[in-house]
Amino acid sequence: MPAKNASSAFTWYSKLKKPSWAPPGWLFGPVWSVLYVLIILSFGAVFLQAWQNQLPLLVALPFILNLIFNLMFSPIQFGMKNNLLAAVDILLVLATLLWSIIAIWPYAPWIAWINVPYLLWVCFATVLQLTVTFINRNKH
Repeated sequence: MPAKNASSAFTWYSKLKKPSWAPPGWLFGPVWSVLYVLIILSFGAVFLQAWQNQLPLLVALPFILNLIFNLMFSPIQFGMKNNLLAAVDILLVLATLLWSIIAIWPYAPWIAWINVPYLLWVCFATVLQLTVTFINRNKH
């Protein structure tokens, strides 16, 4: 996203009403930096094992979908500035993450466990997104 568009998105998002319990904006970068390291390690292990036929492709499917929905969130939320579609997307992130954890558990419980911080953050982010979407439902 070019700087002008990033600035516009930041201005737009900063003007939205948020619940009193919303974390400060600066917290998102460090949290996602840690989570992306965990995601790279765990999802990378899943994709490698699936590539080597050590895992059924069906076990890797929710990880693939989760990655797609996760990567779609920022362009939807900040590029399109669409709270409702971002709320749908984050619900899909949550659903595919739960599916991923359940699917991988019988094969590699460590991958399920390493995704618990991601799951906790996505649960929180989902409630936050749904709340922001609801309280700003009349804004265009």
